[in-house]
Amino acid sequence: MKMLRSFLDGIHHHVRPGGKYARLYPLYEALDSFLFTPGTVTAAAPHVRDAIDLKRVMITVVIALIPCFFMAFWNTGLQANSVMQSAGLSPEGWRGVLLEAMGYSGNPASFSDNMLMGAVWFVPVYLVANIVGGFWEALFCIVRKHELNEGFLVTGSLFPLICPPTIPLWQVALGISFGVVIGKEIFGGTGKNFLNPALTGRAFLFFAYPAQMSGEQVWTAVDGYSGATALGRAAEGGLEAVTGTITWMNAFWGTIPGSLGETSTLACLIGAVVLVATGIGSWRIMLSVAVGAALTATLFNLTGSATNPMFAIPFYWHLVLGGFAFGTVFMATDPVSGSMTPEGQWIYGLLIGSICILIRVVNPAFPEGMMLAILFGNVCAPLIDLIILKLHIRKRGLRHVQR
Repeated sequence: MKMLRSFLDGIHHHVRPGGKYARLYPLYEALDSFLFTPGTVTAAAPHVRDAIDLKRVMITVVIALIPCFFMAFWNTGLQANSVMQSAGLSPEGWRGVLLEAMGYSGNPASFSDNMLMGAVWFVPVYLVANIVGGFWEALFCIVRKHELNEGFLVTGSLFPLICPPTIPLWQVALGISFGVVIGKEIFGGTGKNFLNPALTGRAFLFFAYPAQMSGEQVWTAVDGYSGATALGRAAEGGLEAVTGTITWMNAFWGTIPGSLGETSTLACLIGAVVLVATGIGSWRIMLSVAVGAALTATLFNLTGSATNPMFAIPFYWHLVLGGFAFGTVFMATDPVSGSMTPEGQWIYGLLIGSICILIRVVNPAFPEGMMLAILFGNVCAPLIDLIILKLHIRKRGLRHVQR
């Protein structure tokens, strides 16, 4: 690390303001800040000193995502290997050649085979998302002449995890470009976006290329294989269609088809513990999203429907299916696009949970629901906080008058 520190110090005069390559300073600063503690720190009053900063916040979120990364490898491989073993298939194309070179045998009971199969599908998606998204981040920083911060670490990690395994790589590049540029940079960059960039990119792909983002042929990493998600089956045949193939514990552990890293409720709960313990994620939002979903689902259960089987899905199934847990823990709690006031966080979470179940039940054409619910909550969050703040100001004014 000493050699690297000396190298960065040696080129600093070239990239600092007034230097020969001053326009590249955002890239230099981003690399320096990522590898080392910032050299300029608060030393005295009137500033408040704290051990946490943006860099550590973003890295903590990425650490909380590690269990979901694990599932992106292992469960993606498990689903693919199980299908190929039962159908007598083998990996094709460059993935097949690469797997064979790594000693892959295609056994779904083998931990290493599942991890290898998951890796050849997930890693390319992850690399494309981060390379393309990082390019746009760097470009906007150079043009605006401001620092390249660590905000993209989270977006570049979240976006691949909410994509289906078979998504074409060019769509990954297009989706992350839309999310970063349209959902974030045109509003000023990190801290100024009112929509979650990863979800914005996912929503764009969902409506622009529905065949590659939904349906029955995108959830298992086997070319040409058709298999619906649990929510897709529920929309067609109700709870019986789900329990006929999986158990509630299967859904909780995450050993079901779905997006790359959002199938496991357990993995999301581990991440939730990390975020709440470090004070980065709001427990109010997480709890209120779950409560809002449970109340709305129970209301539909009591109402009933002779034509729509989704009315009968119990709330405890909704909590473990689709991207509900992942969205609750990692998306709804985004400190930039979510509600910031304590009271507003309760309202914001209840709104997202209720809207998610409403979309899932009333409109089976969108059986997931969580993505649209969070984006709707993002739009409403500033208004919710504004109303809460005005109520506080009015309450304090009345107290002053009474005195």
